[in-house]
Amino acid sequence: MSRLISMVCILAFAVAIPSVAGAAEDILLADFEGSSYGKWEATGDAFGTAPATGTLPRQQRVSGFAGKALVNSYLKGDPSTGTLTSPEFTIDRKYLVFLIGGGAHKGTCMKLLIGEKAVAACSGADDEKLSPAFFDVDKYKGRKARLRIVDSVKGGWGHVSVDQIVLSDTKPKVPVAPKLGNFTKEMTVQKKYLIIPIRNGAKRCNLELAVAGKTVRRYGTELAPDANSVDFWAYFTIESYKGKPAVVTVGGGPEAGFALIRQADEIPGEDKFYTEALRPQLRFSQKVGWNNDTNGMVYYDGEWHVYFQHNPVGWKWGNMTWGHAVSTDLIHWEQLPNALFPGTMAKGACFSGSAAMDPKNTSGFQTGKEKVLIAALTDTGAGEAIAYSNDRGRTFTWYAKNPVVKHGGRDPKIIWYAPGKHWVMAVFDQSKEHGRGIAFYTSKNLKDWQVQSHLPGYFECPEIFELPIDPSLSSDSAGTSGDEGNTRWVILAADARYAIGKFDGKAFTPAHEGKHRLHYGSYYASQTFSDSPDGRRIQIGWARLAMPAMPFNQAFTFPHRLTLRKTPDGVRMFAEPIKEIAKLRKKTHSASGAELTPDSPKSVAVSGELFEIRAEFAIGQAKAVGLDIGGNRVVYDVAAGKLNGAPMAPVDGKVSMQVIVDRPMIEICGNAGAVYITSGRGKRGDVSAVKAFADGGKAKLVSMEVHELESIWKK
Repeated sequence: MSRLISMVCILAFAVAIPSVAGAAEDILLADFEGSSYGKWEATGDAFGTAPATGTLPRQQRVSGFAGKALVNSYLKGDPSTGTLTSPEFTIDRKYLVFLIGGGAHKGTCMKLLIGEKAVAACSGADDEKLSPAFFDVDKYKGRKARLRIVDSVKGGWGHVSVDQIVLSDTKPKVPVAPKLGNFTKEMTVQKKYLIIPIRNGAKRCNLELAVAGKTVRRYGTELAPDANSVDFWAYFTIESYKGKPAVVTVGGGPEAGFALIRQADEIPGEDKFYTEALRPQLRFSQKVGWNNDTNGMVYYDGEWHVYFQHNPVGWKWGNMTWGHAVSTDLIHWEQLPNALFPGTMAKGACFSGSAAMDPKNTSGFQTGKEKVLIAALTDTGAGEAIAYSNDRGRTFTWYAKNPVVKHGGRDPKIIWYAPGKHWVMAVFDQSKEHGRGIAFYTSKNLKDWQVQSHLPGYFECPEIFELPIDPSLSSDSAGTSGDEGNTRWVILAADARYAIGKFDGKAFTPAHEGKHRLHYGSYYASQTFSDSPDGRRIQIGWARLAMPAMPFNQAFTFPHRLTLRKTPDGVRMFAEPIKEIAKLRKKTHSASGAELTPDSPKSVAVSGELFEIRAEFAIGQAKAVGLDIGGNRVVYDVAAGKLNGAPMAPVDGKVSMQVIVDRPMIEICGNAGAVYITSGRGKRGDVSAVKAFADGGKAKLVSMEVHELESIWKK
């Protein structure tokens, strides 16, 4: 929304308007196409010393600017602040016309100054697309003035973008705001999808779908105002309702955008799914919309199920729905229709939770030959809820007597505790009496739960499981071939920091003070699969990485196996990519025994953008050793004892690393799983060489294998 100081900033259709008869030529004040700001003066750290060439790191895609460069105060992210002030100029046209984007704050704006008084100001609209705008400056003709671009906001949308500032006698045309209202259309369901046009940053409206008189979808969304402003097409899968009458209702939405909602057998843009510039090629990602936590991870009869926190009608967080994907090999995934819905199935949103098979039918929910699958989740504002599926996890029935637990918390993890022949729910809990932590409940039937104990110091998305201790277990081993009689329980929460100890089915007793850490980087809210057929404990986390200009947003980690091993510091948990990654190897390059110096790295010629790299270094006298993968560096800093910032000690003077390089991201497994790092890929695209290097002294490349990988979406 535009802001006002003493003059309105008006959004316009276009900046460059042909001069009309009698109008003076336009005067270009700034186009920011140079290598510096010229005579413009910058303060603070938001603007840097030169214009930005488009989108900056970690920023959503910036568009709508003219030429190749613009002012963009996202240089160091939203926390940075500063000003950029123009040299003095004379106002000798009627209008000052410009492009502006960024945050809709008073403190993220461009001001027109006469003397030191701001006589006009304009902000963006919480949108990275720059829009045309203008000031009517006719009454200031002949006056001296300056422009000041201001970023004084440190929170969300705390940045501003400006470009193409022009003085003109031609009044820009003012667009007609989209007509907002309440609209309804009736139909008979005949096709596979109901498709919905989405515009990021558009005014939020309410969207409902009712089938045969019952509301089945209820969402708040950003409906595109017209066909020319669609960022992506969201969809509801409606084929299960074929032949039934349906009503689509929008409240407070644009009429032209509502008219675009229709049935279809294909999603617009579907032919480009899985080929996009930032689409992960080695792991599952949703077709469109937002994801965060993995939920309900469970194995049943040949299928690995991942449910996930999902906004199916928006690029940003919201409308928490359980999305659903399945795999038969943990590598190749198929997205199925969404499974659990907010506002119609749940009373509130469908927040995080877990799933498990109930093979003994302790719940009594099984109705056919298939074993019943139980989902436990948080119904926001109501409590912990359960739902059950008798069709292999495809559809769920909401338990009529939900919530089964009502307390101040969320994110239930359910497991079967065999020694006690009962179910356990570990759930984040916060109360005046116990503070923040994990509450443990037990049940015989998944319906009636009794609180048993509290464990303080944990926040969100608890996870609990038992593992054998095996100091020699490798990632290529299957099953639980460790010392099965010598097991420990592990507990962790959303930040992945964990404790090892004992669990008696009612209370967890840590075996040490504090917590240990295994995962680093953009990693949060992980979960492990229940009911794994081979005994492996396999984990997937939320990779908190923005995907600007994509129809989807955020990502998941590659599946990795967890084990417990004895170390000089005691028993620790290790994480390694699952052995199934070998299915994607299409060509392998290797090197070994190479002496490395700062002037002589070992280079291996490769081709492609997807890799699994395994390397081992004898550190020698080097200050650092590592890999350069097309400009992306994986570095072990010897003095700091850190691998890309994660603490890791050498083993017998050696360090090893396994690196998975995907199109938008990189995962690093150090010293056979002692640390696991998730990060974005700074430099993307094809790689022609992988280099092993040493800095500050001599080292030795003991071995290196570079596997070129094929995409999981390759047909």
